[in-house]
Amino acid sequence: MSKIFFTPGPAQLYPTVESHVFNALKENIGSISHRGKQFQVIYQEVDQNIRALLGVPQDFKIFFTGSATEIWERILQNTVESHSTHFVNGSFSKKFYEFSTELGNTATKFEVPFGSGFDINTYEIPSETELICVTHNETSSGVMMPANDIHTLRAKNPNAIIAVDAVSSVPYPQFDFTAIDSVFFSVQKGMGLPAGLGVWMVNDRCIEKANALKAKGKSIGTYHSLPSLLSNGSKFETPSTPNVFGIYLLAKVTGDMLQKGADTIRKETDLKASKLYAFAEKSPLLDIFVQNPAHRSPTVVVANTTGEASDLIAKLKTKNIVLGAGYGNYKDKQVRIANFPAVSVEQVDWLIEELSKV
Repeated sequence: MSKIFFTPGPAQLYPTVESHVFNALKENIGSISHRGKQFQVIYQEVDQNIRALLGVPQDFKIFFTGSATEIWERILQNTVESHSTHFVNGSFSKKFYEFSTELGNTATKFEVPFGSGFDINTYEIPSETELICVTHNETSSGVMMPANDIHTLRAKNPNAIIAVDAVSSVPYPQFDFTAIDSVFFSVQKGMGLPAGLGVWMVNDRCIEKANALKAKGKSIGTYHSLPSLLSNGSKFETPSTPNVFGIYLLAKVTGDMLQKGADTIRKETDLKASKLYAFAEKSPLLDIFVQNPAHRSPTVVVANTTGEASDLIAKLKTKNIVLGAGYGNYKDKQVRIANFPAVSVEQVDWLIEELSKV
């Protein structure tokens, strides 16, 4: 029996990936030029699919990088002359903040305890803020910031660029793209693909800011600066040789997701999440970590373990079920259960059944 990975990334591969890999090999995708017509068609296909799946409007551009971690640096380089503001509620949102300080920017940090969310209306963004950085779904802690809270930031801060890290929530969220300026993710989580590809969506405000900073003589990076990405992306090309294989697989899997339907994927995600949280609430093995239900992630369920997390993880591995350990200091006392589209309702039921036997 094959293993089922409930790990939060790299995660379970989407069920159709295997057949797409075989087709990619048959089509020699690993050897084609990123300057050729065949790649341009693939780029155009994934561009159209992502727009349809996530509701991305035409005034946004879609670019590829090596990872979402790279995008943290690129968005800061291209949109910040001196000041950014960060909402920090876990390890990854904290790293985003630390990237800004390492680049020499002045960075404001609004931080809450690990596992907590934000009351967004209680924060006043400094007037000098050029970029507001928000992590929609904190993979380390299992906390999600409601999309409406993110949208609220636009009304209060019309001049700041708003960037959303949606690494472990896409394709679940429904964002109002008129209220944000950039969204990015990597493919090894919700998209159910092998790691090694970041997807960066930006509007014209981001590109205009990058051009303005460049005109002032500020370094905005080299080959993956927004002007460079735009110059190549307008031809459905990339500045350097990209992960062509990964982009091909992303085009195919997003097409499969569109056939299933984004609303169906969201409804299944909610159903699976409700099953997992309901089990954790009554189980003697687990205790829900995120206390406020409004901030509990539907895509990464984090639970405290009453015993050693490693013991529980080891027992489930004997059943070919792989759970994620807690992050950082929580490794020995928490599990993280990924609830991405690649995992079916039946597989979640099986996980719950096996947990109930431990």
